[in-house]
Amino acid sequence: MLMQIVSHTPTWVFALFAGLLWLGGRQMMARRMKLSRITLVALLMTGLSVAGVWSAFHATPVALLAWALAAALATALVVRRPLPQGLRYDTASRECLVPGSAVPLMLMMGIFVTKYVVGVLVAMQPAMAQQLGFASAMSAAYGVFSGVFVGRAMRLWQLALRMNRETGLQAA
Repeated sequence: MLMQIVSHTPTWVFALFAGLLWLGGRQMMARRMKLSRITLVALLMTGLSVAGVWSAFHATPVALLAWALAAALATALVVRRPLPQGLRYDTASRECLVPGSAVPLMLMMGIFVTKYVVGVLVAMQPAMAQQLGFASAMSAAYGVFSGVFVGRAMRLWQLALRMNRETGLQAA
């Protein structure tokens, strides 16, 4: 059965998987990043997450509400966490010096695997998409992934704004 599932998977899904692996793998190395790029990654991953909810559950209000609540809660929790050791904002270059982390890769793979598994389950048993418990749980999972991405980006924006205030600069 697993071979049937994989053989019926469109080729673009494997390309997306490879792209996310590459992008997530790059996040494991220390790097310099502009806030705009950090924000773009968070928005793209949130978009992929929302697309998962939309495509599987057809914008069911309960699914969207579960996504929104989980995203808001995860964002709020992540924003309150201390910044990772080694994270810096360079006001001169207006770039974040970001230490390597496996967290972005795990989040990207979490969104991908959730979307893939939900897609397979709904394709095999379409009635699952109508089950409120399943739709709520999967949408909440998508929301948590989005919230963590957004919360991480917001922490970097907060750091940049604070550093710019201290040096008298405006944020990038």
